[in-house]
Amino acid sequence: MTRTRTAATFAPPVMEARRWLEGVMFPENRPLINVSQAAPVDPPPLVLRQAMAEFAVTEDRAHVYGPVLGNPDLRTELAVQIGQHYAAEIAPDQVAITSGCNQAFAATISAITDEGDEVILPTPWYFNHKMWLDMAGVHAVDLKTGDDLLPDPDAARALISDKTRAIALVTPNNPGGVEYPAGLVRAFYDLAREKGLRLLVDETYRDFDSRSGPPHDLFAQSGWDETLVHLYSFSKAYRLTGHRVGAIATSADLLAELEKFLDTVAICPGQIGQFAALWGMKNLSQWVAGERDEILDRRAAIQEQLPRLTDKGWRLLGLGAYFAYFEHPFDISSDELARRLVPEAGVLLLPGTMFVPQDDPAGKRQMRIAFANLDRSGIAQLFERLRALSF
Repeated sequence: MTRTRTAATFAPPVMEARRWLEGVMFPENRPLINVSQAAPVDPPPLVLRQAMAEFAVTEDRAHVYGPVLGNPDLRTELAVQIGQHYAAEIAPDQVAITSGCNQAFAATISAITDEGDEVILPTPWYFNHKMWLDMAGVHAVDLKTGDDLLPDPDAARALISDKTRAIALVTPNNPGGVEYPAGLVRAFYDLAREKGLRLLVDETYRDFDSRSGPPHDLFAQSGWDETLVHLYSFSKAYRLTGHRVGAIATSADLLAELEKFLDTVAICPGQIGQFAALWGMKNLSQWVAGERDEILDRRAAIQEQLPRLTDKGWRLLGLGAYFAYFEHPFDISSDELARRLVPEAGVLLLPGTMFVPQDDPAGKRQMRIAFANLDRSGIAQLFERLRALSF
């Protein structure tokens, strides 16, 4: 029997890590610290849940198909807010709504590539991007980053071939946490435009960027939509992970191609999730600002407590949004270390081996900590457990 591309694709990393918990008991005085997944564990704020409930009960349209590219009112509001965030003019027909940001990536790849094409991914990469490329028969060309986790446009240029169709960036980065400087993002845009490629910029975590003002100027470039494909998620800002609401901003022509994919996969985004995203954008700006302040405070707590780990040989490579990315000091591979941390330290995190090709030795020394669901006390407990390790 022929082995399919899906069969050859690695298992979902978060689900694999959860299986490490099977049969492990955690004492009451040392409960599990789960820093494996970058998703809010709390539900949306009560006021939003109440609005969603009323919509579900009183509006028949909450339960029927809608437009494949998303509801016009949500597309219009998102276009306005993208324009405000990036100091640019965006038209509603340059915006589409998807069933989560992963679907936005998958739809884009399906529209711009054919089997055997190539997409450049900086490593460490977001594993779901790599998984979809593998399942689509598209070769992920890894662009290695240095200790600062920032990709080099000149190194990317050297990787471009006649099969290259796109470069994909994530900023603030998953898994590294680093916020790509505006000049770096612009350099990749200029490179992609010069070479006739698409530049995919996944900004799922943009609401938790520590910088003020536009994080880049790509939307202000003339003809931006012929090069840029901007990907976004409402999941983190409004805690809507279970409702799967994402978005794409690019040219209307490309969205017409994406519509084919979206229509055959989900037909349309869920109505209640779209309502929640729109309601949130119109009513929760102050609440989101508070969420951002809380994440930035947790990031500051990691910086403050960092010497407790660095004096044990740990090295921080990247920090921002939801993530801290470390190099560990032990003489074992990070995948083995991550498994042993569950019973021996009561910590569940993801090893760097899940974010790089199998032959990249860097992943064996690296670990991702998704800290967004830990308060200052939780961060202190995590660091204490890591500090006490000896292998």
